[in-house]
Amino acid sequence: MTHESGTLQPEGVRTMFDRIAPVYDVMNRVMTMGLDRRWRGITARAVVQPGSRVLDACCGTGDLAVACECEGGVVTGLDFSGEMLARARPKSDSIAWIEGDMLALPFADGSFDVVTVGFGVRNVADLRAGLTELRRVLRPGGRMAVLEITQPRGVLKPFFFLWFDRIVPLLGKVLPGGKAYTYLPASVRRFPGAEDLAALIDEVGFDSATFRLFGGSIVALHTATAR
Repeated sequence: MTHESGTLQPEGVRTMFDRIAPVYDVMNRVMTMGLDRRWRGITARAVVQPGSRVLDACCGTGDLAVACECEGGVVTGLDFSGEMLARARPKSDSIAWIEGDMLALPFADGSFDVVTVGFGVRNVADLRAGLTELRRVLRPGGRMAVLEITQPRGVLKPFFFLWFDRIVPLLGKVLPGGKAYTYLPASVRRFPGAEDLAALIDEVGFDSATFRLFGGSIVALHTATAR
């Protein structure tokens, strides 16, 4: 089901990601021209140290969780799409893959040293509540990293909208289950810009959220420390 605003209800998001799971990795490479792996590596290096207890929420098919493990993290990957997790599990036997909801994390307060989300918070029904849950399970002084598509700026803005409004949905239509990518442009348009997201992160219990822009400003990496 879809709200009048064009956003999907939680069960609709789950169904959508179950449907696109077989093509998710391929579409990520196509949409980012292969840069998404590099961005995930930068994200992991920004916050993970050897031995860090890491939660990768909305982990999808597990690429960011694996990147965090490569930096020495002891990683838990959580997603509410069973089909996504089915494709994540073969990527690492040592990551704990858990089916669950970022809005109701099944962990005690302060369970992790690091929390990460890669291209996932945009699809959470209540962004503030999701960020608050991440803060709850993070110990004071722990680090959060959020990698997400953001509102474009500068000379690439017209190309961005051509790519995401026209080309990506067209590519999705030719792949099995890929029609769900027609949802992508609307989800990007309603998501807060980089400065607004940084302000919200600070409001829910973090200090001095900062961000870096990648891909000509179409992707932002926000990092912050838990108060």
